Amino acid sequence: MKFGFIGLSLIVAATPVMAHDFWLQPQRFQVDPGASLGVTFQVGHGADRQRWGNGADRIILLSDIFNGKRIDQRSRLRDGGPADLITSFAAPGLHLLAMQTKYSYSDLPAIRFNDFAKEEGLVPAIVERKRSRTTDKPGRERYSRRAKALIQVGSPTAANQSLATRPVGLRLEIVPDRNPYALGASRMLPVHVLYRGRRLANATVKFTNLGDDAKPLAVAVTDRTGSARFKVPASGEYLLNVIWTEPVKGDPKADFDTTFSSLTFGYDRKDRRP
Repeated sequence: MKFGFIGLSLIVAATPVMAHDFWLQPQRFQVDPGASLGVTFQVGHGADRQRWGNGADRIILLSDIFNGKRIDQRSRLRDGGPADLITSFAAPGLHLLAMQTKYSYSDLPAIRFNDFAKEEGLVPAIVERKRSRTTDKPGRERYSRRAKALIQVGSPTAANQSLATRPVGLRLEIVPDRNPYALGASRMLPVHVLYRGRRLANATVKFTNLGDDAKPLAVAVTDRTGSARFKVPASGEYLLNVIWTEPVKGDPKADFDTTFSSLTFGYDRKDRRP
C-alpha cells in the first residue's frame, strides 16, 4: 500500500483549524483495577491547548466499552475540579472510553473556512463550494465530536486485547489494525478510518505526541482502502485525529455537517506535560 504524507511545514500551530482538535486525556493510560482515574476533555494544541468547557449537557455518549458491554459513564461527570470525569475499572484488561457530543454551529469567513477545508483535506466541502460557486461565501457548518481512549487496566494479558481493533459504531472513527499496546519491535501502527461504517479514502490523519503537541509528529492521507500507518515511539502519550464533512440540506444554519474524531493511547508518563 502507498501512503501519502504531508510535509510538516504545512502544519501551523495555533491556527483556528487546530483549535478544533478534541480528545480524551486520562491521567494515566495504564491503571490498576479499581483505582480512581481522572479524565479531562481537551481541545487545541500547544499554547492554545485548554480544557473543553461546553459542559455535561453537550455530551450524548460517554461509555466504558469492555468485554462486549457498554457502561454509561455520564453519571461520573464532574463540573469543575481537576477532572471532567472521575471513573474506575474493576475488571482487568483493555478498556475503551468512547464519547460523542451534540451539534454546535460555526460560521467562518470565507478565507478562514477555505483554509480550514484545505488544511484538513475536506474534499467534499472544497468540491461543493466550487460547484455551487460559493467559495467566496462564509463557511457555515454544524459540527460534532467523537473521541476514543484506550486504557490498559492491570498487567497486559491476552484478555480483551482485540477490543483495540474493533469499530465501536461512531460516525467517524479511527480503528487500529493492531493493538497500540502490542506493537512489538517494529513500532508500526496501521490504522483505517471509517465514515458511516465504510472505509474512507483521502482523509487526513494527524499523529501527535501529547507531551509536545505544538505540531504533529506525522500526517498521512488515507489510501483507497481508508488506511494509513504511523511509527509510534515506545514511551509517551499520543493522539490520532481526523476530520470529515459532507454537504447538508434542510438546515437553515449550516451548509456542511462536519465530524471531528480522535483516538488517544499512552505508555508511561515520561513525556507528560505538567
